[in-house]
Amino acid sequence: MGHLVGIDRARTALERGDPLPAGALPDPVAESWSRCRAAGLDPRGRGRDHVLAQAEVHRRRDAIAAVRRLALAEMRLLHAQIAGSNFMIALGDADGVVLDTLSDRQFSDSAAGRAIIPGSVWTESERGTNALGLAARAGTAVSVHGREHYFANHGHLSCMAAPILAADGRVVALLDASCTDEARQHHTLVLVRMAAAQIENGLIFSAHSESHILAFHPRVEYLDTSSAGLVAVSREGEVIALNRPGATLLAGLPAGRGAAFGDVFAAGFGRTIGTLLAGGVVSIRDRAGSAVFMVCRQIGQGGAPAAGSVRPTPTLAAASERAEPDFVCADPAVRRSLRDLGAAVAMRMPVHLTGETGTGKELMARHVHRTSGRRGEFVAVNCGALPESLFVAEIFGHERGAFTGARGEGAPGLATVADKGTLFLDEVADIPPTAQTALLRFLDTMEVRAIGGRRTEVVDVQIVSATNRDLGTMVAERRFRADLLYRLDAYTIHLPPLREREDFGEIVRRLLADLAPAVTVTDAAIAVLAGRAWPGNVRELRSTLQRALLGRRGEFLDETAFLDAAPTAGGPEPCPRCRGRPLDENRCIEIRLVHARSGGNVAETARRLGLSRTTVYNHL
Repeated sequence: MGHLVGIDRARTALERGDPLPAGALPDPVAESWSRCRAAGLDPRGRGRDHVLAQAEVHRRRDAIAAVRRLALAEMRLLHAQIAGSNFMIALGDADGVVLDTLSDRQFSDSAAGRAIIPGSVWTESERGTNALGLAARAGTAVSVHGREHYFANHGHLSCMAAPILAADGRVVALLDASCTDEARQHHTLVLVRMAAAQIENGLIFSAHSESHILAFHPRVEYLDTSSAGLVAVSREGEVIALNRPGATLLAGLPAGRGAAFGDVFAAGFGRTIGTLLAGGVVSIRDRAGSAVFMVCRQIGQGGAPAAGSVRPTPTLAAASERAEPDFVCADPAVRRSLRDLGAAVAMRMPVHLTGETGTGKELMARHVHRTSGRRGEFVAVNCGALPESLFVAEIFGHERGAFTGARGEGAPGLATVADKGTLFLDEVADIPPTAQTALLRFLDTMEVRAIGGRRTEVVDVQIVSATNRDLGTMVAERRFRADLLYRLDAYTIHLPPLREREDFGEIVRRLLADLAPAVTVTDAAIAVLAGRAWPGNVRELRSTLQRALLGRRGEFLDETAFLDAAPTAGGPEPCPRCRGRPLDENRCIEIRLVHARSGGNVAETARRLGLSRTTVYNHL
């Protein structure tokens, strides 16, 4: 409560132009407010909405390519660690320019999400007091909570940022987490700092592959944590690089680049490294007399890192253990369709699935089977692939010699195989007219009699049917029995086309997690994909992701991975200045597609694609 009173007093003083009350704010925030006020910024304003051109964003990304590769992998793990909703992870360069974001749909659709996009500038002079700009200026981890932001329009956000340092201490990038949940502020800041430390350690490993990398800490159980010191040492025992925890543990000692191992640690390098390379842990003292434990995490000359040197990458097996649903269903329309499914299958109501090709009808059918709790088999039948003369025999079975070509020993029908389970009739619109009567009788009685047989048996089957065609129109045209349709669509689930799904981003991330669990996809990449028509729906999206994975340059996919794909047939034409230049044409078409799908909203188009409004205008 004291903090709330303090921030209220501080905001009142700020907006009136009065001196700021002492002790009402953390010192870094108070100093930032003073600088912003001195610069003439109006705290009741919104700051500058400054977004760099996409070409400049790409140039800045390339300038820190090694950092970005490591950071995007850590951002994906951090995204998974921060539970709940309405949050964003952002990577910025040392100048406070956002390069990449990962966010949930709720945050990306908010005003803050539309402001924090690739190319947006978050320096103190542009956006007032904010965590990204303050961390860039101070070179240390900071948090800015709610109304501690200088501009009032950011007062609903809590932002935590940490710098990413090179081995020489320079700030090379920034990691930021922004959310609306104040309860997890301190926890999130710890996670952000740990992620930044992991990236810094990864830089040491990647930049010094020919060096021995040694981990050390006063407590042996901390050697595998991000608080352990890391020192890269040449084969001759010269210090090449030292991480932040290492510099802290060796404060006051000549441990900088070029120092000799023996100048830092009170032990001979040759004898010590021999034990370390053999896989042992040694206890030695530094030159200040403090005891530390040390272990080798990487053997120089291209040797593979020892166990524990880097954070393990999630495997396919680990991915399969996720406590997630078997499919993405965050779209409100899909969730409404599933609301009463449990009650419907408990009453043995037939379930009818509709939707365009590739929308996931078989996946949904399997979900219906799991929801029913039935212990029998899930039996799928592609009705369009069965010849008319064999349809009834395949569904209900046949006795020995029942017809020409029948199996000599006869065969049970698929309805019998599915007893106590689920019978999935896919492409139900293709059921032959002569077989529709037999299927109708079966749905009424659940009685099965094989062709050529005399015995009738009753089965217990959950019926699920699916089609991408309009059965109502087929009924009107007398190509499908109305009474059969009434039996099949007792409970209908419609799967919207991918272009209409509100959970598009979640679908992309889930597909990518199945295809390549260790690969990250950025918000800008999802925005580019969201601008396409997707006539093949999820099936087409999966193929697109597979092609992008083949050509990726690192463990991430950003928007550049999808800009050279063929434009959607029937889509908009490129503008005159881009016509005739293939790469420019494809980018222009993407902009025009997103513009059309966002209802002609230029600001929304810019946000989705991570572009400036000026760039969007230039292509319209």
